[in-house]
Amino acid sequence: MERFALSNKSVPIPALRDVVQLIRPITWFPPMWAFMCGAVSSGVGMDGRWLFVLGGTLLAGPLVCGTSQAVNDWYDRHVDAINEPDRPIPSGRIAGRWGLYIALIGTVLSAAVAFALGIWVFVAGLIGLALAWGYSAPPFRFKTSGWTGPAVVGFTYEGLSWFTGAAVMLGTLPSTEILIVLALYSIGAHGIMTLNDFKAVEGDRETGLKSLPVTMGVSGAARYACAIMAAAQVAVIVLLAVWGYTASALLVSGVLCLQLAAMPKLLRDPKEYAPWYNGVGVTLYVLGMLATSLGLGEYI
Repeated sequence: MERFALSNKSVPIPALRDVVQLIRPITWFPPMWAFMCGAVSSGVGMDGRWLFVLGGTLLAGPLVCGTSQAVNDWYDRHVDAINEPDRPIPSGRIAGRWGLYIALIGTVLSAAVAFALGIWVFVAGLIGLALAWGYSAPPFRFKTSGWTGPAVVGFTYEGLSWFTGAAVMLGTLPSTEILIVLALYSIGAHGIMTLNDFKAVEGDRETGLKSLPVTMGVSGAARYACAIMAAAQVAVIVLLAVWGYTASALLVSGVLCLQLAAMPKLLRDPKEYAPWYNGVGVTLYVLGMLATSLGLGEYI
C-alpha cells in the first residue's frame, strides 16, 4: 500500500471510497437543489452558461457541502468514536491527520472554483466555507446551540446556495425579490434542521449539545419546527401574490396545505414520525421552493 510520511509516522493514503464516505454524498442534495432554484429564479437561459452551471453545482454540493462534512467529522472524531465507530476517521480508515487535510484541500478547491465563477459567487463561497468551519470547529462550534446550529445550516444549504445559483446565471447581485425569498426559505429551513435533531436527542443530551429537542422538549421543538416552516411559506405566498406571481403563489399554497395536513401525525409522536415527515413534509417544502423560483424566473 502506498504510504505518506506524516508526523514521522507512516500513514496510509485514504482509499477513494473512504474519502467519498467522509464527504457524504447524501447530504449534497439540499444545497444542489437550492442552487438549481436560484438558477431558475434568475430567469436567464442556459445557452452559453452550461459550464458555469456545472461549476456552481459542484461548488454547492461536493465542494462546499462535502468540505463541511469533512470538517464536521474531523472535529467530532472523538464523539463519533463512541456513537459511530465505523465512520472513516474513528475506524482508522482515514488515519493520522488526513481528515483535517481533506477538509483543508476541499476548502482551497472550493475557494478556487468560486473565484472562477465570479466575484459574487466568490463572496458567497467564502461565507459558506467560513460557516462550515465555524459550525464544527472551536472556538465557535455553532452546532452546540439549537438556535445557531440549525440557522447556520439552513442559511448555507438554502440561502447561500440559492444566491449562488442566481449569481452564477446573472453574473451580478441577484434582485431584491430573490434575496427576500431566499432569506425566508432559509428561515423556514431552521425547522427542517430542528427535525433532523430528533434522531440524536439522547446523544445530544449526554454530550452537552443544546439542540432544540433537548432544550425545548421533543413536543415543543416539533411544534416550533412546524410553525417556522409554515410561517416562512405564508410570507413567501403573500409576497408572490403582491408581486403578481399568482400561479406560483397558488402552487406554494397547495404544497403548504399538504404539509399542514401531514403535521398532526408528526405532532402525535415527533420522535417516531420525524423521519417520516422529513420524507413527506420536507419534500413538499422544497417543491414549493421550485414553484417559487419558476415564478420569479417568469416561467409560469
